[in-house]
Amino acid sequence: METLLANLSGMTSPAAVYVGLVVVFCLLMWITNKWTGVVVYIPNDQYGVVEKIWSMRGSVKSGFMSLNKEAGFDPDLIRGGLHFFPPWQFRIHRQQMITVQSLGYVYARDGKPLPAGQTLARTPDGVFFEDARGFLNGGGQRGPQRQIVRQGVYAFNTALFVVMTGDKVYAIDVGADKDALDQMRSTIEDRAGFEPVIIKDTDDVIGVVTVHDGPVLEHGAIIAPAVGMDRNNLNTFHNSFQDIDHFLAAGGWRGRQEQVLVEGTYWINRLFATVETQPKTVIAIGTVGVVISYTGDSGVDVSGDDYRHGSLVERGRRGVWADPVPPGKYPFNPFAYKVIDVPTTNFVLRWIESRREDHGLDSNLAEINLITKDAFEPVLPLSIVVHISPENAPKLIQQFADVKRLVDQTIDPMVSAYFKDAAQNMTMLQLINDRSKLQEEAKGEMRGRFAAYNIDIQEVLIGTPRARQGDNRIETLLDQIRGRQLAAEQQETFGAQRRAAGEQQKLNEATAAAAQQTALTESTIQITVAENQGKAALMRKQQEAQGIRVTAEANAFQTVQEGESRAKAVAALGAAEGSAIKAKVEAFTGEGARWQIQQTIAEILGRAIEKTTQPLVPNVMIAGSGGEGAEGTNANSTMLTALMALALDNRAALKRDERQ
Repeated sequence: METLLANLSGMTSPAAVYVGLVVVFCLLMWITNKWTGVVVYIPNDQYGVVEKIWSMRGSVKSGFMSLNKEAGFDPDLIRGGLHFFPPWQFRIHRQQMITVQSLGYVYARDGKPLPAGQTLARTPDGVFFEDARGFLNGGGQRGPQRQIVRQGVYAFNTALFVVMTGDKVYAIDVGADKDALDQMRSTIEDRAGFEPVIIKDTDDVIGVVTVHDGPVLEHGAIIAPAVGMDRNNLNTFHNSFQDIDHFLAAGGWRGRQEQVLVEGTYWINRLFATVETQPKTVIAIGTVGVVISYTGDSGVDVSGDDYRHGSLVERGRRGVWADPVPPGKYPFNPFAYKVIDVPTTNFVLRWIESRREDHGLDSNLAEINLITKDAFEPVLPLSIVVHISPENAPKLIQQFADVKRLVDQTIDPMVSAYFKDAAQNMTMLQLINDRSKLQEEAKGEMRGRFAAYNIDIQEVLIGTPRARQGDNRIETLLDQIRGRQLAAEQQETFGAQRRAAGEQQKLNEATAAAAQQTALTESTIQITVAENQGKAALMRKQQEAQGIRVTAEANAFQTVQEGESRAKAVAALGAAEGSAIKAKVEAFTGEGARWQIQQTIAEILGRAIEKTTQPLVPNVMIAGSGGEGAEGTNANSTMLTALMALALDNRAALKRDERQ
């Protein structure tokens, strides 16, 4: 204005008057238009909501939206540009374009009222909120709407629709519904409803959905079954609760849903459904999952006639599933299913003080107190290796509910009772010495017992029995056993020491021999040389003796031949003389005959000795072959022998004659 006045002051008088008149005219027109509302200018980034102040048709009969040109808010909007209206009949509410950055919620102030039990208002098919007239004519309902608004810029009739975004509320203030709108916005903010549901793959969780609209669950049901999951049926496929009308058309129920959300982004109306995250069900390697279903129809028992501890059902039915779930990661709804891990690899249960396994199944087990046959009271540490087959896991859970209860209520009492009974028939020494035998007997016995509970006992490992606190009797007994064993070991040690001393002596001799090896070698060589020389001398002597023996044998043979010839001659001569002597003997009797024979023999011997040229005693003795060690005979001895034999023969003949 100051600039305008300054410009006017610089103008000539007619020009200033003209401009002044124009300005006055414009001001009068502006004031008139402001008062009458005849001309309305709407910028292109805005729109106008038309309110009819009066009408010849009167006011609307219900609600406040004018569908038939009554007084009230017109459902149709005016967009950017100049618009002309009759004076004093309309009020134009300029509105900023509605900008939705993520999710927007719509509240309808007019429309059909909600029926009992319905939470969110239904939007007519094929109608969007920019068509307020189509919404009202199509039977749109008042209240919070099922349909949500995604990102974009919109022009809604904010007299009819209140639009809530994360940072603003777009509405014409009518004052009457402020409290309801505040409560609605608070609910949405509490449920983080202005942002989509995002389940990150890094979180490794699932989304459990609770629906707050639709028919209530039947009596006894706690989980709403999954519906509208067939992608081929476009009338009922609700695409993970993002299309509320399709969910309800598919027969969806109010309450916590069996179907869950996995990784992804979901545009869900939080006034319709809330989502809470739960961890996925992970069944580790070495285990199986026994599923207990809280939803589904009651199934037929498939456990068999021999099983009397409950019923097992097929997958998808309510109850304990007969088929366990193998290791893996599953999106089980924890409110619809309970998955119990059952170890299928061998695991150890320890009845040992202050020692427990990581699985925690033996946390309540304690060492077993025994009383032996000889009144000792030892404490027995024990470990048992157990195996549960996958096909038996559902039966075990049906009977005991979990493995921990199985251990505490069945395995522990049976094992304790068995070893208490066994100890009463054994002395303390037998319990210690026959531990391995007791282990094998216990394994065989308990394997049969636990087979009835679908459990396989792999090993029974008995530790060393120990005394209770303050009891020294077992230690005294063990000291005595240790003393006997120590004495036996000492005997063995002394024997080993003696053997070691003998080996040491041999080692010393070998060491001394090694030190004198040169001298021993020289002496050995000398001995060998001497032996060889002796053998050579002996060989020479043997050769000489052989020559002498051959010569002697030849001489002896010659002598024997000569002696035999002379003996034959002498024998012939003696035979002649014998005849003469016989005649003489016949003349003599008695001793005279004997002496006559002897005299004759002596004469013969004397003549033989005189005539022989060989010495009476031989100079060389030759060994004969007649006897072992004999020196042999010479020619004289041979002849003498022959003569004596002849004399004896004669005497014998005389005796025969006398007898005759």
